Amino acid sequence: MSTMGRKKLVIAEDHTILREGLKALLTTHPEIEIVGEAEDGREAIRLVEILNPDMVMMDLSMPRMDGMEAIREIKRRWPKKKVLALTAHKTEEYIITTLKAGADGYLLKDSTYQEMMTAVNSVLSGKRYLSPGISGKVIEGYLEGKQTVKFDGTWDNLTNREREVLKLIGEGYRNKEIADLLVISPKTVEKHRANLMTKLNFHNASEITAYAIERGLVVK
Repeated sequence: MSTMGRKKLVIAEDHTILREGLKALLTTHPEIEIVGEAEDGREAIRLVEILNPDMVMMDLSMPRMDGMEAIREIKRRWPKKKVLALTAHKTEEYIITTLKAGADGYLLKDSTYQEMMTAVNSVLSGKRYLSPGISGKVIEGYLEGKQTVKFDGTWDNLTNREREVLKLIGEGYRNKEIADLLVISPKTVEKHRANLMTKLNFHNASEITAYAIERGLVVK
């Protein structure tokens, strides 16, 4: 098939080895062309604007701007753009939040090559795809529009920036490193950290880390 007939994909994944592996696997498909690679959500949005791909394969856990926020922004600006979320997170709340953000598919990282290609083909053809590893309860609840997950009100009270800081603290980054990653001042990071402590009623970074792991923001 000529290049003109291929579907254009952008891969957003901050781990170089995983990104290169995905690229190698996807390029075996004669109808797919990888036109761009991103290491964070902001870069993914920029590539969508520049390259106009048919689909973005989006990792959810990335620095600077995570995949969830990137999905929301992409769907806000280009509602018909296809996005396949790629993640290790299996928690019900994470899955439903991702779907509500606008993801057209949810693929687990422990999926087989065949499952990945099925997901890619399904999303590109306009269908929704959810990994077989996701519980039927989550799928049924989402499709029926029911609130199958009791969301933590405290979590809902956190701002997007506070959630970004929480995730980075959970990953072991220090204030200055977080400031560099988010392009904000260390004093601003300290303020967000203090707000997190107050809102979540925590007293140290260990409690924040445990909470981040519990919510599926950090994989340990």
